[in-house]
Amino acid sequence: MGQTIIEKIVSRNIGAESVKPGEIVTVNVDRVMIHDIFIPFVAEKFEEMGFTKLWDPDKVVLIYDHMVPASTVDDIRHFKIGDAFAEKYGMKHVHRSDGICHQLMTECGYAKPGDIVFGTDSHTTTYGCVGCFSSGIGYTEMASILGTGELWIRVPETIKVVINGKLPENVTSKDVILRLIGDLGADGATYKALEFSGSTVDDMTVASRMTMSNMAIEAGAKAAVFAPDEKTAEYSKVKLSDVDWIYGDEDASYCRTITYQAEELVPVTACPSQVDKIRDVKEVAGTKLDQVFIGSCTNGRLEDLKAAAEILDGKKVADYVKLIVTPASRKIYKEAADAGYLKILAKAGAIITQPGCGLCCGRAGGILTDGERVLATNNRNFLGRMGTSKVEIYLASPKTAAASAVAGEITEA
Repeated sequence: MGQTIIEKIVSRNIGAESVKPGEIVTVNVDRVMIHDIFIPFVAEKFEEMGFTKLWDPDKVVLIYDHMVPASTVDDIRHFKIGDAFAEKYGMKHVHRSDGICHQLMTECGYAKPGDIVFGTDSHTTTYGCVGCFSSGIGYTEMASILGTGELWIRVPETIKVVINGKLPENVTSKDVILRLIGDLGADGATYKALEFSGSTVDDMTVASRMTMSNMAIEAGAKAAVFAPDEKTAEYSKVKLSDVDWIYGDEDASYCRTITYQAEELVPVTACPSQVDKIRDVKEVAGTKLDQVFIGSCTNGRLEDLKAAAEILDGKKVADYVKLIVTPASRKIYKEAADAGYLKILAKAGAIITQPGCGLCCGRAGGILTDGERVLATNNRNFLGRMGTSKVEIYLASPKTAAASAVAGEITEA
C-alpha cells in the first residue's frame, strides 16, 4: 500500500518504513516558530517545566509581527520578554519588523520541503506550500518542544483535492480555497491533511499555493501539502532530486477525494461572519463598502500587489472607501516598490502600511466600528476580528478587492 505525502514525511522523520492514519508517533521537530503574542506564555511555561536550555537554538525562530508597531503599551512588555528570552537562551533567529511570520518562514528558508515544523499560530499550515508538514500548536506544546525537540502527534487522514484545467482570468487560488472551504464546511477537514494536486495546481506559483495552504485551517485541517516541483526547489533553494520523494502514491489510501474543473470556478466571497459561508461574487454584487484591505499572510505577496496594481492603474479608489494595502514582508515591500506597484496603488488612493499583521488581527491601522463593512483578502471574518462585533467582513481575492475598491461596492474584477 502506498503512502500520502504526510505519511511519507512522518515515516521518514521517525525512521519507520510506513505509518498509518490514527497512529500515535513522536516526531523529531525540524523547526519551530513563536510570534510576539505568545512569547511571554511560552517563556513562562518553558521555565516552569524546569528546562534550562533550548534543545537547538538554531531551530527556533521568534518573529514580532502581530504587535509591530506597538498599538498598546502592553505590547512593549511582549517585546521585552521576547528579547530577554532570546538573549538568555542564545536564540539566533529573531525578526523584529521584517514581516509576517508565515511569509518569513518560507521566504527565509526556515521551512523546507520534507520538514516537520510547528508554530504558535493556527495558520502555520501555510508552509505546506513547499511540501512540509506544518501545523499550529499551543504555548504548552511549544515550551515542551523547546526543551526536548520532540512532539507526539496522531498521524492524520488525508483528503485529496484534485484541480484540473485553466483558471478563468478573474479567478485566483483564493477563490479556489474559499470554494473548497465552502464545500467542506468549517469542520469538514478537522485533524485531517489536505493534499493538493492536478494540472491547475502544477501551474500555480508557490505564492498562490501559499494562499491555499494558509487557509486550510479554516476547514479544520491539521496540515495542507503540495508536492514540490521545480518552482518549489528554486524558491526553497534545494535540489529537486533531494525532495522528489515527496508526493502521494497512486495507491495511497485517502479518506476522501474532491475534484474540481478549473474552468467552472468563479470569483467567490466569504460572507459575514463565517469563512465557510461562500457565495459567488455576482450574488452579492452591489453591496456597499466602507473599506477594502489587501494584505495579510494569505494575500500580501508580490503577485497579489501586482494584480491589484494592474486593476487600479489609472483609476481612483471610490471617494467614500478607504483602501489599505499591507505587504506581507519587507522584501515584498521593496520588490513592489521597485516594480512600481506601490506607486500605482498610492496614486489610486491606497494607504500603504508597514509589513505586518496589522488589520488582519484587528490590532493596528484600519479597525472599523458598528455598521461598517469591509472587503478583505485575509483569512478570517469572525465577529469582532477587525473592530466591533457589528462590523461586516467579506473575504475575497486581491482582484475582487481592487475592483471593489474602485466601484465602492462588491463587484467582480
